[in-house]
Amino acid sequence: MTDQNNKHQQKMQKLKAAVDNKIARATEERGQILVITGNGKGKSSSAFGTLIRTLGYGYKAGVAQFIKGAQSTGEELFLRDNPNVEYHVMGTGFTWETQNRDQDTEATLTLWEKAEQMLQNPDLYLVVLDEITYVVNYGYLALEKLVTALENRPPEQTVIITGRGAGSQLLAMADTVSEIKEVKHGFKAGLKARKGIEF
Repeated sequence: MTDQNNKHQQKMQKLKAAVDNKIARATEERGQILVITGNGKGKSSSAFGTLIRTLGYGYKAGVAQFIKGAQSTGEELFLRDNPNVEYHVMGTGFTWETQNRDQDTEATLTLWEKAEQMLQNPDLYLVVLDEITYVVNYGYLALEKLVTALENRPPEQTVIITGRGAGSQLLAMADTVSEIKEVKHGFKAGLKARKGIEF
């Protein structure tokens, strides 16, 4: 074995010991709260990647898409007929398009009723609350309602919350928080949103 290979092996042995030690200490098993926030692209995409992983193991999942819905997204087209997915969309589209606070609040609360039912359903291994931070930040949905529902959900249920501007209370109660940072976005350079990529 060359000196370079020997050094590499020693380095990897130390790394393996450290990783094995962390795995041995991770003994608690329960549903989690994951928050994916930040101003970069990919928050919903990350959540739906996890949803696909959940379905791959035969678990059931629920989705509530807030804000989106004036046009179908690729994920909705793919998942809405899946018997293991309960799928609900707000249906009004972006709030800067509707420009009607009362209408947006009513649509939010209608969808929230369905989301709240999913958060009480022990058969759902995963619930995705896509773009819910916006409706909380706009005041369409009281943060207290969301927090209470999260605290009282079935113990084995994991919830993913996506959207910009996740507040300090959601960040504090989350088990895992990922912040997606925008470094560069083609839209700002005039690239049109592309079917199958952005929606």
